Amino acid sequence: MSGVRCYGTERHSRLLTARGWCLLAAGAVTALCAVVVNERDLLRAAAFVMMLPVLAGVVVAGTRIRLQVAREVLPSRTSVGADCQVQLTLRGTGRWSGRLLLEEMVPRALGGPRRAVVAQPQQAEMQLSYPLRPVQRAVHSLGPLIARATDPLGLAQYRRTFAGNERLVVRPAVLPLVGLPGGGEFGAGTVGGGPMAADPGQDAVVVRSYRQGDDLRRVHWRTTARRDELMVRVEEWAHRGEITVLLDHRGAAHRGAGPASSLEYAVSLAASVYVHLRQRSMRVRLATVDGAVLAGASGGADHPTETALDALAALCATDQRDLANLPLTAGTHDVVAILGALGPGTVEQLLLHQARTGRGHAILLDVAAWATDSDGKLAPNPGKAARLLIAAGWSVAVAGPQHSPPAVWSELCAGSQRGLGVQR
Repeated sequence: MSGVRCYGTERHSRLLTARGWCLLAAGAVTALCAVVVNERDLLRAAAFVMMLPVLAGVVVAGTRIRLQVAREVLPSRTSVGADCQVQLTLRGTGRWSGRLLLEEMVPRALGGPRRAVVAQPQQAEMQLSYPLRPVQRAVHSLGPLIARATDPLGLAQYRRTFAGNERLVVRPAVLPLVGLPGGGEFGAGTVGGGPMAADPGQDAVVVRSYRQGDDLRRVHWRTTARRDELMVRVEEWAHRGEITVLLDHRGAAHRGAGPASSLEYAVSLAASVYVHLRQRSMRVRLATVDGAVLAGASGGADHPTETALDALAALCATDQRDLANLPLTAGTHDVVAILGALGPGTVEQLLLHQARTGRGHAILLDVAAWATDSDGKLAPNPGKAARLLIAAGWSVAVAGPQHSPPAVWSELCAGSQRGLGVQR
């Protein structure tokens, strides 16, 4: 729960409304015509019309809007498609005639400004609230609150802006995933391309319950028969390397706009993979193609999952066009890369980088399927990049907007266990 208390000390103004200005202009034109045609009755009518906005301004001149405003966003962190509530608590100490129009400034991505008409609150508090259902991740700013008081005819208004904003963090949607690429070997360290040797006298094999995605060749049948539960072998002495989830957020590598763009699909998929691996107690870091590490076990410091989701909420597309600034990884790193459009040059950069690390797994987005008429140049077909990666030993899945992230992840896991790339 969070709240901000706002006082009406920022800006205020008294001015005619559009209706007031129109009436004043109409009276002036009428007076001019009355002078030209020498019609006194028409001139009296014009004077009366012009006096109305002036009298309205006098009425509004006595207006004093003093409000204490407390705003709470519940919750202050949410995800795409989830509901949240904004609550405003008002306490009025000023004076005004008629009713008060309140306008809460809300970003267009959240539905635009919210308006309400209220009677003058005295010392008692007044509660106002409005719901939000964000459709796109971002860090949104709610506020300020604008209060307007008008005369009964709506010819003049007193306007006051109440300082104070509240932040709403909209995280990408995190979807449940099942399985791991390569089963139980995913993330296991390697030295010289093979498994690490056990120390003399050390028990090299332990068993645990079978998990979805484990290699069936690792089933320990003796323990399975004894416990009447499917058990698999785990070489605990093998060093567990760090896994890097690599997100391609190059603007030139994606197509589409808004919540339905390929970039938003990639961000949601990267968030889902990161959370899924963390839930499996793996050492994971989340990085972007510009070399930034958003969260994870980097430099010996781990970060909570909340850090990664907050970082993804604020992530914007980069102007970078190649993969020259990939984050540095150690030799035991496995990489799960969520990639946009790849040309031959960018594939070579990726392979050169991964040659110094562990196994590679890639989800290639068929970004041309997200393209609109305004996107201009079409993206390259992901088939060629997929073949190059598969030839280099990567497991690959190709995703389009019609494929759900859980289904794409399952295909990647199945393909890596077969030792083949998965191509749609």
